[in-house]
Amino acid sequence: MIELIKAYDLKIQLRLIPIMNLNTISEFMNRIGASEKDIKLRNDLSQEIHSAALDVKAAQLQGKKRGRDFLVELQEAVGQQKQKYSKKLALQLFTKIGGDVEMFLEDRHSAFVKEAFLADQQIANEMQITSHPSAVIYNYNDDCDAGIRIEGCEMIHHILDTYNTKESLTTFLNLQNKNIPFDHLATDCHLSLI
Repeated sequence: MIELIKAYDLKIQLRLIPIMNLNTISEFMNRIGASEKDIKLRNDLSQEIHSAALDVKAAQLQGKKRGRDFLVELQEAVGQQKQKYSKKLALQLFTKIGGDVEMFLEDRHSAFVKEAFLADQQIANEMQITSHPSAVIYNYNDDCDAGIRIEGCEMIHHILDTYNTKESLTTFLNLQNKNIPFDHLATDCHLSLI
């Protein structure tokens, strides 16, 4: 999605919402080959993911770009480089992106960040987002209050690869908002209007 923003001359607002629920924990455990019955691992992962989500919310208070940069760095460190999440790692990454560490630490432990995280969980619940990655795309150019929910890396990549020009992506979004099937879209249960 970040590459899409960089590539096209579209007015795109990106709002990242870290979500955490039983399904996302189970998906992650399956992805790493762990038994879903491993309660200790489930609890440890839940605490780490919750802590990382609060870190992201605190980073977002210093601006959307800083929050996005922090999330990308965190995903790269933990997801690609297989570093273990820790508060020390979060501070190193936040320092790396040039954030105000003192403010980050203060915000990180504030009631406001915890409330913002819970509000995000409510938004995800209202949009029926239960897995990640998921994206919800709204086209504010038209008077349409519907969004398109896309779930899973494969479907997100399929859409970005298939509609790889500004014009084709805009046409796709306009047709989806009007609930008109698009010829080139493979039928997949991971794309729905909300």
